[in-house]
Amino acid sequence: MNNDTIFALSSGHGKSGVAVIRISGTNLSDFMEHIVGRFGPTPRHAYFVNLTDNAGEIIDQCIVTYFAAPHSFTGEDVIEIASHGAPAVIEKIFEFLSSNNMRMATPGEFSRRAFYNNKMDLADIDGLAALLDAQTDVQRKSALSSMMGRDSKIYDAWRSQMIEIAAYSAAILDYDADDLPKNIGKTVREKIKKLYGEIDNALSRYAAARAVRGGFNIALVGEPNVGKSSLFNAILGSNRAIVSDIPGTTRDVVSATIDIDGYLVNLSDTAGLRDNTDDKIEKIGIERTENEIKNADLVLRIVSTEQSSNFKNQSSDNEIIIINKSDLLKTKKFKDAIYVSAKTGDGMNDLMNEIRTHLHKLTDGMENALAINARTKTLLENAHDELKSAIDIDGENYDLISEHVRSAADSIGKILGTITASDVMDATFAQLCLGK
Repeated sequence: MNNDTIFALSSGHGKSGVAVIRISGTNLSDFMEHIVGRFGPTPRHAYFVNLTDNAGEIIDQCIVTYFAAPHSFTGEDVIEIASHGAPAVIEKIFEFLSSNNMRMATPGEFSRRAFYNNKMDLADIDGLAALLDAQTDVQRKSALSSMMGRDSKIYDAWRSQMIEIAAYSAAILDYDADDLPKNIGKTVREKIKKLYGEIDNALSRYAAARAVRGGFNIALVGEPNVGKSSLFNAILGSNRAIVSDIPGTTRDVVSATIDIDGYLVNLSDTAGLRDNTDDKIEKIGIERTENEIKNADLVLRIVSTEQSSNFKNQSSDNEIIIINKSDLLKTKKFKDAIYVSAKTGDGMNDLMNEIRTHLHKLTDGMENALAINARTKTLLENAHDELKSAIDIDGENYDLISEHVRSAADSIGKILGTITASDVMDATFAQLCLGK
């Protein structure tokens, strides 16, 4: 980490009432004295100042706050300037700071400094990145818990146990049995199995964790002209997809996001499925539909009233069968299907309640679960595999057991950043924006 003094806009870009510019570096008290015009400014005290450039010309009237190291976001001296949010004002402040031997921060550089100064670990920073991307209340709560250390505590406890197990496994070979705790070999194996089970359970919830952070993928599928696009529009409450009586109108996947009970939902209207078509464009659309089905957390399979007479009432656990155009039917004979009319709104409340049931079923118990992303999933899988290898070892080969458990601890260490690789670091901090 270099010792440059860095700055960046921490608030949103564009015209706004207030803009916040963050500065971080060493020994910023002198610069703070210069801009507020008084000796020994009080940390964490907001000063109202006429901010002037080096020539004495007023740039703007601002609120300036000084955070003395180590009591700041980065662990260094930090100054935050709250100015008016006009682009011209922000640009002028940037020019002023640059003229005082400061430079624009790179994406995630403030958080990188917080990491190096032991203010955050990589799991906390993953949570911060998720919080900045949060679009729904559930995403906010999950990300905030991660950022505030919930995940770090779990990972740190696992790693500490692994280090202890590895040490005891190695000690079995180096010490007499009388110098070691009774039944130490059995205890070591039981602890490995317990850790393995906890990590296995965390990995089994990855789909739910991914859905909470990235959104639930819901795909509307069915044969051409069953009313998928009409139902898609009805769920969204807007006309996003083209509706027509001509079969095969939707040739590509039309997507939109919607908030349902605080969950972000990625809703996809897909091309109609049919076996025989000579249309090359339609074939591409069908291939994309099949891909959407593979990636869907929930499939809404739509059947028209005309097809319902030949319909077999079968579905998978992640599928809801919907018979559309219920306004044209006199009887509703399939008890496990939901009858709706995108035209009249009949049955839409029942459909939305069923969708909500599926969302909550997938996320039961997720309040305290690890918020696993792609990076942590790979490292957890490595730890999981190493522990499984240790469990599978027969006999008294405790040196090999120790090695496998130590490797598992290293993987957990990489999640936290206690053991780092430059590519892991770069990928983690690159998630963040300039002001973070």
